[in-house]
Amino acid sequence: MQTEKPLILFVHGLWMHGVVFSAHRRQLRRMGRESRVFSWHSLLGSLDGATDELAAYIAALGRRPLHLVGHSLGGCVVLNMLARHHPEGIGRVVLLGPPCCGSYAGERILRVPVLRGALGRVLPQWLARPLPEVPPGYEIGVVAGNRPVGMGRIVPGMEKPNDGMVTVAETRWPGARDHAVLPVTHMQMLWSRACLIQTLHFLDTGRFLRGGVRA
Repeated sequence: MQTEKPLILFVHGLWMHGVVFSAHRRQLRRMGRESRVFSWHSLLGSLDGATDELAAYIAALGRRPLHLVGHSLGGCVVLNMLARHHPEGIGRVVLLGPPCCGSYAGERILRVPVLRGALGRVLPQWLARPLPEVPPGYEIGVVAGNRPVGMGRIVPGMEKPNDGMVTVAETRWPGARDHAVLPVTHMQMLWSRACLIQTLHFLDTGRFLRGGVRA
């Protein structure tokens, strides 16, 4: 008898809504895999508020094991949730372009009063805190992009390689089990075939594929 694949829960980033994962979710349906999305208030909400809402959503789902996939700031919300709530029954976690170890672009924008409000409260709160202590039992994989096209191009001095918003160095979560760099921009991660293939490979095996995956 074929074993049912775990449910995949997507968590979006700043300025986004769960609908941004539509392309990935369509492909998953074609593969016979089930997914859900968690939408949160990235501008009006707070980091701990979004974290607690995500934990409550996971508890209400009741489905286990449950894989988590967070894009951009959504990945930071996932990390904070794991550290704050320690949910049981989590399968594996993939973070796509997360500014988990800082955000040069975000810090520079926060210095400009007329632009500061555009970042909301969650990102500044994340940047102001030390890295959360995520229990070692969670298997976390991180995907970074190295195609520098995006809003980050208006921020002078951004380190390379970067995905147009987040540098590769900023994605290197110290507790990650594996890390992969793809030739995609920050936004391309939301529809890139290679990104989905790498995500599923980590969720299924705990490791990313090496080479040979077209973006």
